[in-house]
Amino acid sequence: MAYENILFTVQDGVARITLNRPDKLNSFTADMHAELRQALDSIQADPAVRVLVLTGAGRAFCAGQDLADPAMNAPADGRQPDLGNVVEQNYKPLVLRLQNLRVPTIAAINGIAAGAGASVALACDLVVATRSASFLQAFSKIGLIPDTGSTWFLPQRVGMARALGLAMLADKLPAEKAAEWGLIWAVHDDADFAAQIDALAAQLAAMPTKALVRTRQAMHTAPSHTLEQQLSLEGGFMRELGWSHDYNEGVAAFMEKRAPRFTGE
Repeated sequence: MAYENILFTVQDGVARITLNRPDKLNSFTADMHAELRQALDSIQADPAVRVLVLTGAGRAFCAGQDLADPAMNAPADGRQPDLGNVVEQNYKPLVLRLQNLRVPTIAAINGIAAGAGASVALACDLVVATRSASFLQAFSKIGLIPDTGSTWFLPQRVGMARALGLAMLADKLPAEKAAEWGLIWAVHDDADFAAQIDALAAQLAAMPTKALVRTRQAMHTAPSHTLEQQLSLEGGFMRELGWSHDYNEGVAAFMEKRAPRFTGE
């Protein structure tokens, strides 16, 4: 597939998707969503990929939905556009693909992440931002609620009081405060950001992929489980991973006092 709205590369086990509409602050369109689905499906099917880095071109990560996109136009009969349909067709599949991807994911926030752009970032496993970056739940400014999973992600990460404040007031949240609140993993100086992301991606690409993904799944399941149910889930995952190549390699490397060579299997 020829990509016009994203850049997509795979090298040394690291897949990189760059939202590439810098003149529009990488805002989402239906065409961009279609390209993202294709790229994520390629990653899911490629055993050589060990980690995904998602970032934006230019001075923004993503400004959310492009309100000028034809998908946002009113139907010919004059009714208002069905925004719920836009969520169901585009944003819901995108978040679920990221949450169920067979490799760990990094959101590299290089600038403003607003609206659905902030939500998509939070759907990734690790969110790392430049010191100049910021997050904005902009929905209330146009009479909407946070979507793309933010009503699920925000309360779990920062608590209900801060989640409601961010969503209702639509105040810009600087990256450093986002890290302080526990919304994101880390902040780096802008000048060092690319090198820091490369190092983090290489670190994850060399780790036991299945164990990282099962860790994600276990933690996301925990809020809906009793302790007994979660202990049973952990037991099942431990049973599966205990039969994996990477567990045997990890134990062997530990016993032999050498660096492990994980394959993701």
